[in-house]
Amino acid sequence: MKPLSISFYRQTDVVQVAAQLLGKVLHTRWDNEHCYARIVETEAYNGVVDKASHAYGNRRTNRTETMYATGGIAYVYLCYGMHHLFNVVTGKKDVPQAVLIRAAEPMFGIEHMLERRNKKQLDATLTKGPGSLAQAMGIHTLHSGESLTGQQIWIADDGFSYNESDIIATPRIGVDYAGEDALLPYRFIVKGNKFVSGKTAQNR
Repeated sequence: MKPLSISFYRQTDVVQVAAQLLGKVLHTRWDNEHCYARIVETEAYNGVVDKASHAYGNRRTNRTETMYATGGIAYVYLCYGMHHLFNVVTGKKDVPQAVLIRAAEPMFGIEHMLERRNKKQLDATLTKGPGSLAQAMGIHTLHSGESLTGQQIWIADDGFSYNESDIIATPRIGVDYAGEDALLPYRFIVKGNKFVSGKTAQNR
């Protein structure tokens, strides 16, 4: 598999990047525990103009400062005090765009994923939803700022791609507070994939 180049992450259209990440392969390697899974669900967050983004209105805090870095690093934050959510920072420096990786289909290192999730066998819940995915892959908030071109977290292209007819754009999940921006079609899913999160009707 060929790791994505730094130029991929520095594209300026975060919505386009979110769509392009479908089918790519997310890898983690912690010590000798190498895992990877094919990305099947993403959400784009379009920085200062996006009411659903942590950086809306040019908000800068210790947590969000990572989003303002040049594309190609991880942005990991804690949701509800318990779920570590993994995002890909994209675009130019000081333009805080990111793509949330919401779900992926396990491919390798499944035994490590099961152990981290305290599960005995593989089913769709292993990596369905961003909190479950990050836990299965061993990604935590301490990895926020980690390079995506290094040896611990990276995304690769193995030559596989989904047909356009297999990809659906929908509104994002859980951002009702964003008003009209909650309706933007910034979530991308692989139609019918059992690892995609959210209501079944949204996946058809």
